Amino acid sequence: MVSKEARSKVRVNKHRKLRNRFSGTPERPRLAVFRSNTHMYAQIIDDTVGNTLVSASTLQKDVKAELEKTNDVAAAAYLGTVIAKKAIEKGINTVVFDRGGFIYQGKVKALAEAAREAGLEF
Repeated sequence: MVSKEARSKVRVNKHRKLRNRFSGTPERPRLAVFRSNTHMYAQIIDDTVGNTLVSASTLQKDVKAELEKTNDVAAAAYLGTVIAKKAIEKGINTVVFDRGGFIYQGKVKALAEAAREAGLEF
């Protein structure tokens, strides 16, 4: 019988491998993305001190009010623009994109492209 690892374990292992390759610095913090079945979360993190500089999620009242659903591509794109605007207000222009072990397609790709269009560079 072939035993398969759970998809969540595979994702966590991928994320661990990715995190060995890069980390956020004060000059270029890390844009970390997490998606659950119902919501999406984005944080901009300075890994040298372990601080979250900016965060946004589809759970926030102002973001949730603009969305019909919180777990589709349109919600991810809107979240990308929100996190980019918040980051630019704080003076953060360039980031390192951390897809969190998720495949770069669909919601993760929509969030990244919307953040780029809103002014973040990565």
